Formats: sequence, C-alpha cells, structure tokens
Amino acid sequence: MSAGHDHGTGEIRHETPLWWAFGLTAAFLVAEVVGGIVTNSLALLSDAAHMGTDVIALAISLFSVRLSRRPPDAKRSYGYARMEALGAMVNGGLLFVVAIYILWEAVGRFRQPPEVASTGMLVIAVLGLVVNLISMRLLRAGSGESLNVKGAYLEVWADMLGSIGVIAGAIVIKLTGWTPVDPIVAVLIGLWVLPRTWMLLRQAGNVLMQGVPEGLSLDEIRKTLLAQPGVASLHDLHAWALGSREPVLSAHVVIDMEASPDRIRAALVEMLETRFGIEHSTLQIEQEDCSGNETAPGDLHA
Repeated sequence: MSAGHDHGTGEIRHETPLWWAFGLTAAFLVAEVVGGIVTNSLALLSDAAHMGTDVIALAISLFSVRLSRRPPDAKRSYGYARMEALGAMVNGGLLFVVAIYILWEAVGRFRQPPEVASTGMLVIAVLGLVVNLISMRLLRAGSGESLNVKGAYLEVWADMLGSIGVIAGAIVIKLTGWTPVDPIVAVLIGLWVLPRTWMLLRQAGNVLMQGVPEGLSLDEIRKTLLAQPGVASLHDLHAWALGSREPVLSAHVVIDMEASPDRIRAALVEMLETRFGIEHSTLQIEQEDCSGNETAPGDLHA
C-alpha cells in the first residue's frame, strides 16, 4: 500500500533567494568579463568563467525547482527529479572545458607575461567578492534544507575563494609589479575547479546509472533489515536515487510464517525512514513455513 509520498514533487522553498542570487551573479558576470578584457587580467577572466558556471548552476537549480512542481504523469511516473542530474552533467562538462582553457592560456602567459591593469583588476574583484558574499547570505538558510540550494550555495562559496585569489594577485602586482602572479592565480583557480568538476560528474553519473546514493551502505541496510524481529531472509535488495536527495529502496522480505505481514511492513518502513532517511520504499513481503516453502507474496509500498 502507498503511504502517499510525492516522489520528489514536494513543497518548493527558498525560490526567491535563488532568483536574487541568480540576478546578482548574472549582472556582475557581464561586468567582470568586460573588466577582465579591459585590464588584460587572465585571473579576472578565469574568475569570470567560474562565475559563469555559478550562473549556470543557479539556472539549473531554478529550472529544477520549476520542473519539480510538475506532477508525475503517465510517461514519467516519478516526475522530473532526474533533470537535476542531467543539468549537473551539462554543468560539469562546461566546468571542465573552462578549467582546461584557463590552464592552457596560463601556459602562454608564463612565457610572455602581459601588462595587467592591477587597479581595475582589484576594484572589479572586490565588487565580485561583495556579490558572492550577498549571494551566500541569501542561500545560506536554504542550503541546510535543500540539496538543490546547497549545490548553488557551494558554487558561490567556491567562487568567493576565487575572488579572494584575484584580489591577492592584484595587490601583489600593484605593490611589486610582478605580473606572473596573474597566471599563477588563474592556474590555482583552474586546479580548484577540476576536482570539483570530477566530483560533480561522478555524482550525476551515479544518479543516472541508478547507483546506491552517497551516504547509504547497502550492506548496513541489509544487516539492519535482517536483524528486525520476524524477518527470516532478504533478497533482491536495491537502492537508488531519483535525484540527488530522493533515495528509493525496494526489497523482497521473507518473514516467519507466524509473523504479521502488516506489522512487520510498518516497522520496516518506519526504520528505513528514521535510520536511513529513505521515505520511498517498496517491500514485497513473502512468508515461509517450517519446510522453507514461500507463500504467495504481496507488494507493500511506502
């Protein structure tokens, strides 16, 4: 039977802060690109590229929020939760291309360091830092409740570190005139992006391949289910995720002949939700007699 879960189309929260953060970041992205070209700063352009990925990440978050309002239909019984993973794959691909380009461009600048307008670079980077701090403030509350918002929050947080790096580079150039620090900062930003890109692609790929969600141990779930009173054995145990935060589980649970299927099902569902955070579970309850023969099974859902 169904416990009435919405399978990922629940209450939408924190959309307004996402819109504000998206607007601020997109507006400043234009200013940072223009400033990077005018000042001839690769570090500033690399930070702008990273801010561009922030804009994409925020847009994906907003797109996911909008789509999550659409109810499941005859063709998509789980709704549109997987759009988050597809968007993350696109975002990860863009991050990877940007990081490789920054590293390639930095190699050329090490050979022939160009002149950099450090004052303009410093002013634009400080303004970028202010925008990042405002966006972080807007998204902080939602990051503790929504993984979608948390992803956007972490993107902005990482870009804030990039702005600090550009500011440090601009100060060094202004005080010492040592322009190679500009591509050095660019390389550091690029090296910061690549590991995060790999993690993003790996997480999105795990969702699309219906892998076990991060933070869940299938062996631990199996042991815990088998330890419940009345459970004799277990088979066909599967765990996957609709999106990044909607774990789903299905299993065939064989119980003792004298046990109550409804009572055990209720206990297992409650345990899965409270201990492992799994709100969507499908349990097929099967009974066996003393000879080991199973009775007709029944599907029980939560």
